[in-house]
Amino acid sequence: MSQQPFQINVSSRIQRLPPYLFGRINKMKYDKRVAGVDIIDLGMGNPTDPTPKSVVDKLSEAATDPRNHRYSVSNGIAGLRKEVARKYHRQYGVDLDPETEIIATIGSKEGFSHLCLALLGPGDTAVVGDPAFPIHIYAVAMAGANVIRVPLGNDLAFLDRVEKVIENLYPTPKLLILNYPHNPTALTIDKGFWERAIELCRKHGVMIISDYAYGEICFDGYQAPSFLSTPGAKEVGVEFTTMSKSYNMAGWRCGFCAGNAEMVKALGTIKGYYDYGMFAPIQIASVIAMRECEQTPQEQAAIYQHRRDEVCRGLDKLGWTYDRPRASMFVWAKINPDHFKKGEGTIDFCLRMMDEAEVALAPGRAFGEHGEGYVRIALVENEHRLRQAMKNLERALVPRQPKPKRQAAKA
Repeated sequence: MSQQPFQINVSSRIQRLPPYLFGRINKMKYDKRVAGVDIIDLGMGNPTDPTPKSVVDKLSEAATDPRNHRYSVSNGIAGLRKEVARKYHRQYGVDLDPETEIIATIGSKEGFSHLCLALLGPGDTAVVGDPAFPIHIYAVAMAGANVIRVPLGNDLAFLDRVEKVIENLYPTPKLLILNYPHNPTALTIDKGFWERAIELCRKHGVMIISDYAYGEICFDGYQAPSFLSTPGAKEVGVEFTTMSKSYNMAGWRCGFCAGNAEMVKALGTIKGYYDYGMFAPIQIASVIAMRECEQTPQEQAAIYQHRRDEVCRGLDKLGWTYDRPRASMFVWAKINPDHFKKGEGTIDFCLRMMDEAEVALAPGRAFGEHGEGYVRIALVENEHRLRQAMKNLERALVPRQPKPKRQAAKA
């Protein structure tokens, strides 16, 4: 007698997640690299520059101490939280209590996801700009809550659109998720934006999460304002930062949530059930990064600025349009319409570029409906590789004009 195949029934939260649009891109990139193709990967914001040597040395030293081999604490060692408080005071003039207003996270992505789990549930709603970094959408969905997408902006008109949504939705949204400097679009704001955002959220009883992962990667003299540096910020929300970009510590997975004590406590409660904290030597080394490598973020930002300029020169030759970014490690560019094949969308375009130009780009559609027609270009390769990538795209997309034939000289 044949048995029915055993069926695995996944949870409804998994079923609610849409197809991961980066999946096809990542699989093709993997297959080509296995086949020996040198793909220039500008699709993922994964820094390729090294972590400062003093930080690596401290990690090595701390890893040899048996006292650091035990479980850590889920909210981060005291020395690390105190160092975050010192940095916020030194850099932004913000006073934070390291005991109640700061918590360490296993990268900001983990912290953001668990905070959504702590704040949201079925029937709740969060408001997010579109396009958006995918976790800003999916973490809300995984918490069982709903997402309302508002066409993205960086001005008061955008906040007016957000307020109209809040006023016309019942029950009132619980959470507004903001991300400046923005991933993927690299949009930036000035301080007045935060003042208005805090005012409207206090008025309507809406919490704010600020994702400030790229706050120190700024160009041309621009300084991205911290949400927490605005009066009233701690009353309504929290801010996430990370060691990943400014100190080239992406794989180390060390981030922070700071601000409203009740929101920090809620995140700490969730984390207390889920993890025992980061490996202590990573936390100790992160202290050294903030304490002894104060110039590293500025030096890294200068590197990204030169890379930005290299990419922009290439985009000008392609006839793609863009706003020259003032911050982040991305250029958000609109593809020249002439470079699409008939019926081709952004995802298929990016797959074709991997075939024809050996360059991986992030399709704008993967970040939301309003990303269609755009690509995100990560400034993670050195200038030589970026120059080569832009030449490869030009070779694949811009028809070469035949050279005029030389006429034979008359006798």
